[in-house]
Amino acid sequence: MDAKKILMIDDDPDFVDAVKRILEKAGYVVEAAYSPQEGYRALDANVYDLVLLDCMMGRGAEGIIVARKLRKKKELSNLPVLMITGIRDQTGFFFVGDPKDETFLPVDGFMEKPVEPEALLQEVSRLLQSRKTNESKKGE
Repeated sequence: MDAKKILMIDDDPDFVDAVKRILEKAGYVVEAAYSPQEGYRALDANVYDLVLLDCMMGRGAEGIIVARKLRKKKELSNLPVLMITGIRDQTGFFFVGDPKDETFLPVDGFMEKPVEPEALLQEVSRLLQSRKTNESKKGE
């Protein structure tokens, strides 16, 4: 079975390195992009099974813009996106309940930094399984 390929778009190299180690140890192939622009180039050049996306990059919440652009591109609209963010630490803003909104924050999962390795692996597995289920339903 081929290893699942994950793209991580996050401007914090230390966090990227830590998450890459966790995911690679679990058998995933992980590529990193350190800005939205690098992320768009990677998505244009490669096929991924999942995107891990930081919310707070550059001058603000650029990750939200990235998520919205992914949903608008037909070939990427079904690609699962897990947003991992330190927005609470940076702004004091808390997401109460389910922070996902199809228009404002079109992602499939949401985790606050720092992430617990086991929780991260469970959420990645859930999203990849969800994608597999959705693809098999399309084939029926």
